[in-house]
Order: sequence, then structure tokens, then C-alpha cells
Amino acid sequence: MRFVDVLNVLSKSSPYAVSTERKDAISAELDAVKKYLYIETEIQKNFENHLKTLSTTAKKIIFLCGSSGDGKSEILTQYASKFSHKATFHLDATHSFEPDESAISTLDKVFADYQRSEKALVVGINVGMMGNYVEEGSDENVCDAIANYLDSKESTSEYVFLNFEDYPKFNLTSTGHSSDFVKAILQRITKYEDNIVRQYFDKERASHDGNKLLCTNYQLLSIPQVQDRIVDVLFKARLIKDQFLTARTLLDFVHTLLSPEGYLFDNMFNASDNEISSKIVDFDPADVRTENVDKFLLSTSLGLYDKRFEEFTSYLSSELGIRQSKNSHSYLRLFYLLGEAEIANNYHKDFLEDFDEPLLDKYAKVWNLHTHFVGGKEEKKELKSFYKETIFAAIHTYINRNAKSIAKGKFLISSHNGYQIMTEVDMEPDFTAIQHAPPTSTSSFVANISIEGKSVSMPVNINLLNMMNRIIGGYRPNKHDKNTIVILDDFADHIAAIASSKDKLTIVKDGLTMSLRYDDDEIEVSGV
Repeated sequence: MRFVDVLNVLSKSSPYAVSTERKDAISAELDAVKKYLYIETEIQKNFENHLKTLSTTAKKIIFLCGSSGDGKSEILTQYASKFSHKATFHLDATHSFEPDESAISTLDKVFADYQRSEKALVVGINVGMMGNYVEEGSDENVCDAIANYLDSKESTSEYVFLNFEDYPKFNLTSTGHSSDFVKAILQRITKYEDNIVRQYFDKERASHDGNKLLCTNYQLLSIPQVQDRIVDVLFKARLIKDQFLTARTLLDFVHTLLSPEGYLFDNMFNASDNEISSKIVDFDPADVRTENVDKFLLSTSLGLYDKRFEEFTSYLSSELGIRQSKNSHSYLRLFYLLGEAEIANNYHKDFLEDFDEPLLDKYAKVWNLHTHFVGGKEEKKELKSFYKETIFAAIHTYINRNAKSIAKGKFLISSHNGYQIMTEVDMEPDFTAIQHAPPTSTSSFVANISIEGKSVSMPVNINLLNMMNRIIGGYRPNKHDKNTIVILDDFADHIAAIASSKDKLTIVKDGLTMSLRYDDDEIEVSGV
């Protein structure tokens, strides 16, 4: 069997993409590869623990829920036979038993059988189907249990919910981000010892008619720093493009990377039918424009190669099989992908600063500060700095974008016939609200702000954080930014509502300033 056939197990079009209760093996060799690639996850461990504690004296329904492709079928088929004496397994709640039945009516039968049985029940179900059953299902107890879970995210003694969404694929810390999930899969595919996949790679590379491009891609994927870059790109896709990561989409993405149609660094940023690839095209490092990058593009387009670059490309050709090329954009992608790796004369490291992405680490840091805030002095200091230098600065600039000149701390409320009405607004981080805020997913955090003593919250994702940084730098949002700016507009309305009730206003027109102060049923006017 050829190496390309082995790697096809990763593809979403492979019969191995979805596990079923088939008895006959499709291929003994491919079955062995599929089994080797499987990695036990934390949700699987918790699921197995629940199965082990099942008792006929305390029946329960266990819902294994999430999104399509996240691995529910893989886990369910693995335990269905082993625990069949304790529980009945309904592997896919989107399917019906008969052609003329709906998935909802099938679930009604499953729950009715559960009531008559002495066994527990295990159901694999998508979150969307859970909502549908609440609306259309017949079993009121189950409907109430699901509705309560969707509202509170809590299980009960009889209704247990294990949701893949509660097991995030990315970890955020004060120093950055990581993904044990992604790294575990990439390392399992590429590790050097006791790796059935690598055995086929070794045979392919030794073969006189071996696919050299495929082997080169596999060697690149085996570099730890390349794997780190892949984690970076997937993290960006999750935060910026809201791309949900499942085991199936990740394996299919790896299959796309290894495709012998092109080099891995080009495959990564070329659009394909993989849903992850379609989202990360916009992250192409070849689109980065800095003085250093532009100089490289110009010199290579003119055929003016410096000696270090020629030495570097010569090494890539002889050791990794990457043919020397005139495509400077491909080289930029390769430089980005290699990152901190030690390769030959390390020419690629000349571009590390050009590809630096401080936004990711900044987001991870402030998300971590909000999520784990316990009121410490140093934490307060860091949060105060972030709110003052980023959130408050961006809000002040954005709200006052149409004001000709406005003092720090004052906000434009409205404009009428050339008159601009503004007032001072006191804003501070609401540390009490931050400390007691409910947990959020890694895709956002909640900024809690005290405006004139009134608490206001604002959800912040990485797109909004990026927009605030750009606004501070002088960027003027336009209609293309409406999905992000709507959050700032909503917050501006809160400020305007609170500010308009203040007893002191400032009116400005043509350089003249007039102050109005409401005091004891009288309006004092000054500056006329």
C-alpha cells in the first residue's frame, strides 16, 4: 500500500471519516492506521467514567452532544459494545429508524423505550437537534431537561450532558496560546518512534518511484516549529473567522496540507474544499507588506539573489526536496511556516519580525486577565492599563470622530445645526463585575465598565480588539466594518444615555465654547 493511500484515511471523503458499527474491516492495514491515529480526549475519559458508574437502581440518560464532526460517533462506537449490558446506545439523533419517520419521532420512540427498560440510555446528538426536540418532541420530561441544560448548562442526576463545546480546543494563558488537541494529532501523525504512518513514509521515500513532493510535505509537517505555526493559524481562524474546530475538519485539513498537488506552505494558503482552508486564505503571509518583505520581493523578481538566500535554497533542495523556484510568494509562506526552526543558515529568520502577530498574544493576555481575575493588586494594575490605553482611548476617539477638537475625558453627545453638545464622563474598570462575571468561551471576554457609577458590559472578541487598536492609530471605520462597529455603537448609546442626564453640558460652535450647568432648578450659563 502506498503512502498516499495511507494518508487518505485523514480525508473527509474517506469511509473512515465517520465511525459506524460495521463488523467487516474495509482494509486491515487502513484499520490499523485509523486505530493508531485515534487520540483519547478529556471528554472521552469523563464519558467512560459515567458509563462505569451506571446502575439499574438509578437510571439516567447520558447525552453526548456537540457539532457535526467533533468525534461523537468515534467515542460512541468505541463503547457501545463494551457497555451494552448497562445502556442502550442511540448513536445519531439526526437519523430515523424508517424512511417514513423523522428524527424527532425516532427520538420519541427511543425515550419511550427507555422508560420501559431497566437500562440507561446514551444518545449522540447535535446541539441544534436538542433545540429542535425541545420544540417538537413528545417526552415532556426530556424536553424540560434539555431546555434547562441549554439555558443553564447544568446536568441533573437523571439527565447528564457532556458537550464538546465545554472542552475548548485552545488554551489561553498570560503568555500566549496553545492547543494540546492540535499538537497531539500532528505529533501522532509525524513522531519518529512507534509510528505506523512514518513506516509507510520511509518506504515511500526509499522507493525509486516514490512521490517526492508528498514526502517533502510530510518532512515539513514533522518540524515542531511548523506545527506551532499551524496552531497559530488555526487559532486565528477560530478567533477571527469563528471557525469551529473538530477532529474531522482538522484531519481533513492535514490531508489538504500534505496533498502532493503542491508544497505544504502553498497548500496551506490556497483555497480548497476544506472549510478551514477556505477561512485562512486571508491570513496568507505573502500578502504582508513591510520594507523588508518588499525589498525581498523586488530583488527576487529581478533575479538579484544574495549569497545567503542561495545557500538557504540550495540546502532546502538537497535536504528537504524543495525545488529552487522563482516564486517569491511561496518562499515568504515557507519563511513564515518555518518560524523559529533551525534550518541551514536560518535565512528565514530574517523575516520573523515581519510576520510578528502581537494581537494574538495581547488577546490571550487580556482574556486570561478577565477570566481568572481574583482582585489582586498586580492584576488590577494591568487591567487598568488595558482599559485606559485601549478600550477608553478607542471609545473616546470613536465617539468624538466628528468633533473638531475635544478635551480628554469629554464625549460628544449630539450635534444640531453646527452646535456640538458634549460633557465629561467618568469611566473606570468595574472590578467587582469583572471578578464575578460568568465564564466565557475563548472566542470572547466581557469588558465591564463603570460609567458615572453605573455598570455597563461590552463583549470583546479579537476583531473588536483589533478594530480598537486601529481606531487609536487613526483608522476611520466604514460600512465594511459594521459587524464589529455595531458593538461600539451600542456602547456609545449607553454613554450618551448616561451623559445626557448629567447636570453640566458644554456647547461648542465655530471655536466658541459655552457651558451650561443645572443647579437647584436654575441653569447657569458661562463662557458666552
